[in-house]
Amino acid sequence: MPTIQDWHDLDVRTGRIVRAEPNTGARDPAHCLWIDFGELGELQSSAKITDLYQADELVGRTVVAVTGFDSMRIGGFRSDVLVIGAETPDGVVLLRPDVDVEPGTVVA
Repeated sequence: MPTIQDWHDLDVRTGRIVRAEPNTGARDPAHCLWIDFGELGELQSSAKITDLYQADELVGRTVVAVTGFDSMRIGGFRSDVLVIGAETPDGVVLLRPDVDVEPGTVVA
């Protein structure tokens, strides 16, 4: 069973999407995201969020992501972080702060 320490061991932060385009190499529909995480720099993610989001409407949006993972390749695209959202019957709804915060802000 996970403990509170397991949560504290994760590095969850906010980031601002600066570029997005379809990940045409992915097995499942996904978007390639380039995300500004402030002091961590610009990191990438392949996110399966195509049911509710078009790539062009994601730029400028603040998201919540787990950082600090080893990078992996998804459909030929380097993915550094896991963007998180709520799974609904209509697709994944991105989590985001309800007020503007700086990219790289730690999620507590």
